[in-house]
Amino acid sequence: MNKFWIILFHTYVSKLRTKSFIITTLITALIIFGLANIQTIIEKFDKDETSHVAVLTDSEGLYQAYEQTLIAMSSDIVIEKMDKTEDQAKELVASEEITGYLILAETAEGLPEGIYKAPSITDSAITGQLEQALQQLKVTIATTKAGLSPEQINELYAPVQFEKQALEENAKSEEELNQARGLVYVLLFVIYFAVIMYANMIAMEVATEKSSRVMEILISSVSPIKQMFGKILGIALLSLTQFAVILAVGYGSLKQSMSGMEGGFFEVFGFGDLPVSTFVYAGVFFILGYLLFATLAAFLGSLVSRIEDVQQMITPMTLLIVAAFMIAMFGLTKPESSVITITSFIPFFSPMIMFLRVGMLTLPTWEIALSIGILVLTITLLAIFGARVYRGGVLMYGKSSSFKDIKKALQLTKSEK
Repeated sequence: MNKFWIILFHTYVSKLRTKSFIITTLITALIIFGLANIQTIIEKFDKDETSHVAVLTDSEGLYQAYEQTLIAMSSDIVIEKMDKTEDQAKELVASEEITGYLILAETAEGLPEGIYKAPSITDSAITGQLEQALQQLKVTIATTKAGLSPEQINELYAPVQFEKQALEENAKSEEELNQARGLVYVLLFVIYFAVIMYANMIAMEVATEKSSRVMEILISSVSPIKQMFGKILGIALLSLTQFAVILAVGYGSLKQSMSGMEGGFFEVFGFGDLPVSTFVYAGVFFILGYLLFATLAAFLGSLVSRIEDVQQMITPMTLLIVAAFMIAMFGLTKPESSVITITSFIPFFSPMIMFLRVGMLTLPTWEIALSIGILVLTITLLAIFGARVYRGGVLMYGKSSSFKDIKKALQLTKSEK
């Protein structure tokens, strides 16, 4: 058992001290910090960049009405009526005195219409606000011409009262579903990226040691089970270390950028009133999913002799993870569909899909227990089979790019006995 711990901590410490791990962690933490403070960063760059738009029109009344509509929208665009020709307006745009100009006119029916001209129309924020204000003004004028009072107009555009109630006992309410959907969405991304990144790291670690011929010495003194799981758990500790740094930076940034945790990020994504069991299941399925794909990656990595062949060998595993993620994304809108129900019991899909169902639906305990049981059994069988392949695979050298090499690895394991 002492050798197992040596391999575990050696894997953890050696990877922890690599430049690639440190740089990746720092870059990820900086990205998280930037995303958490994106609004503040944008405001600092844009605080002095007010858009000035000239309005060319022959109707003073139409301009006044349009200006009031735009101000009521709390727009950051400053408009000014100019008694100039279009050629003069173009010169002002060219000299960057104004951002652009709007030609405002009336149709034959007395409704407003406009043409906005600028060097570039890529800034959808400006064109969108100008168009929205013109649309609101058109609605106001049209309803006034139809003889409707302001109260009738407000009543006409008031949102319809529509409620949804579940008849099933203990079914989640609409508010609870929205909260669960937000949390599940975030955690699905965490599971997806973590499994892909760290499973790939395990396969690379095995292939690197094998290419340096260190494996021949290790395999003669340490059992393949200890060696394989020492690497898997060592990199699991590494992933927890990286997650701890990223979560600490993310939490600190969010706490600083928001006035209070309630009503901000946690409320939007549904972290507020969800039951503790949802977070527990998230941890359970994350760990089981990691162990499943990490075990698969370890023995696939043992089949290759060159680091360049690792990606080709683990591509089918990566496609499985991508397929599970895509099905889970579909399940966010239809968690009760038969496809989601069936795939939630398939081991390579269940870490994401059963967690999705647990988060969004009220499931009987036996379904959750059955999915976890199948997943644990699959991990156990895969570990036993993987250890046998691993023992023979690490002694194989030469180009390895086919799954036929699994048979060769098993034959080598038998001959070792």
